[in-house]
Order: sequence, then C-alpha cells, then structure tokens
Amino acid sequence: MKASQILGTIAGALLLASAPAAAQDKWPERPINLVVGFGAGGGTDIIARIVATALNEELGQPVVVVNRPGAGGTVAAESVARAAPDGYTMFMANNGHAISAVTYKSLKFDAVKDFQPVSLVATLPLIIVSRPDFPAKTAGDLIKNAKANPGKLNFASVSVGSTQHFAGELFSQLADIKVTHVPYQKTPEAVAATRSGEADYLVEVLSPVLGQVKSGEMKALAVTSAERYPGLPDVPTVAESGLKEYDVTTWYGFNFPAGTPKPIVDKMNAAIQKVLAKKSVQEQAMKAAFVLKGSTPDAFGKHVASEVERWGKVMKEAGIPQR
Repeated sequence: MKASQILGTIAGALLLASAPAAAQDKWPERPINLVVGFGAGGGTDIIARIVATALNEELGQPVVVVNRPGAGGTVAAESVARAAPDGYTMFMANNGHAISAVTYKSLKFDAVKDFQPVSLVATLPLIIVSRPDFPAKTAGDLIKNAKANPGKLNFASVSVGSTQHFAGELFSQLADIKVTHVPYQKTPEAVAATRSGEADYLVEVLSPVLGQVKSGEMKALAVTSAERYPGLPDVPTVAESGLKEYDVTTWYGFNFPAGTPKPIVDKMNAAIQKVLAKKSVQEQAMKAAFVLKGSTPDAFGKHVASEVERWGKVMKEAGIPQR
C-alpha cells in the first residue's frame, strides 16, 4: 500500500472516530421524547410536563411528553430500555418503577442496569389520614391504638402492590403492629371508605387529599417524608412520631437508556438543575404539591437501586404476591 493510501485510511478512521464526539457536542439537534408510563393528568404526567416545558427553552429543542400507559409503567420503561442510547429518548421514572422491579415476575428489562440515570427532579410525600373523629391525632397515637387492639384496625390504599400499599406495610413493619390492608380500585373509593369509617386510616399520596385535609374533612396524622411538607407545616412526620428510620416519598426522575454517552447525560443534568432552580418552575410545582429536588446522575442511580432493594424486603415480609 502506498504512503498516500495509508494516510488516507488513517484520516478516514480518525473522521469516523470523531463523528460520535461531534454529535455529542451538537446535541440536542432535534426534539427529545420524554416517555411517561401513565396517562395524561396524573401526578407523573404533571411533573413531567412542568419540567419538560422549562427544558424546551434551556436546551433550545422541544422536550415532548409521550404518554405510554400500561402495566404499572412497565410498558413505557421497556420501550425506553430498548431505545437507541443517543440522548433523544428519556424515561420519567417514579418509585413505582422500583416497586415493579420486585412485584412483576417476568419483566423484559432490568430496572437498574438497563437505564442511565440522569437526575432526580421531584418528590411528593404520602400522608396518613383518617376521619375527623378517629381516636388518634398523630401516627404515634395510631401506633398505640393498634397495639392496644391487635388485628382490629385496617388501613386503606389503592390496589395491592401500589406505592401506597407498600408504604402502609412498611409503617406496620417498623411500628410492629398488626393491621389489615383493604385495597380499593380507585382513590375516591378509598377516601370514601375512610371517611365513612369502613377503613380506619388511609395511606395516600398527598395531592388527592390535600384539599380535604385543609378543609377539615379528613384528619392528617402524619406525612411520610423525612421532613415536614411546606404546605402543611403543622402536620408532623412519621419519623417525629417515633419511627425515625421511616422515610417514604413518591419520587420522580429522568433516565436515558443505558449506554447514553456521558457528555449528553452531563449536559441534560446541568439543564435540569438550572430549570429546577427557576422560581416560576418552583411555583408551578408547589401548586401541584411537588417538592423539586435535583441530584447527580450517580446519586439518582444509587437511590433507584436502594429503592428496589428496600421494597423487595417489604414485599417479602408482608407476603405480597408477585403479579
């Protein structure tokens, strides 16, 4: 081979090697799809749209929310896990993603290994509520009541295997109380059962019952997050009632498919931190009861992995069957 041919071959190889790097430098050059595993109007969809709208301006390209509901969010998760790792498809994960990893028998993806974490974006506490005349004012009172009446109390939640169900089971396990779980198909049914006295207390995400708590139609015993919720500053946390290790929130975060180049991940993470710091975004989130909270990619990845491990243990101890 002539020297000129050798030089041409080397130059061509260098061009090919630099092409991916060049693409990463220019990213994003077209719209980015943010896949949400639930229908429009739900909590995951709401926070996804708040952040996506703000990212449009920050990235200079549209971030398009794509609703792909089905099987507790696993249909959407699988589609993203199989997508090209080029930075143009993201998955809006929530804590249901971690719970699905332990409750479904045969997922076609790994909830941790098949995704590249980008950032946590928000949390939403759950709340333990009861009817106004229920004989307990705090979670501590509830625990005392349950211990004095073993097996006689019950708690309501939406469906078996939901975040609310798991949060209630964890509360029972840490408090060492014996209560019965009563599942309902929809939140309004569970709320109605609690208000009527059919259920003694309800474990629910905050937003659907916030108005009834503020109006006095339901009594808040505790929020499940480690810190008090700013919108209900007088309601203590479960941890304040004695269960110091109890900390449960519905969390939301962005993932790319595994293998997405680090420069793209870092650029998206930086954009997310900027929009989460904007006052207008914070105001929108607060109106919907969300608490904005960013993270590094590594911290978010460790969080998801720890959630999978935690809920697996809760499921085993509670004897919750796989689907």
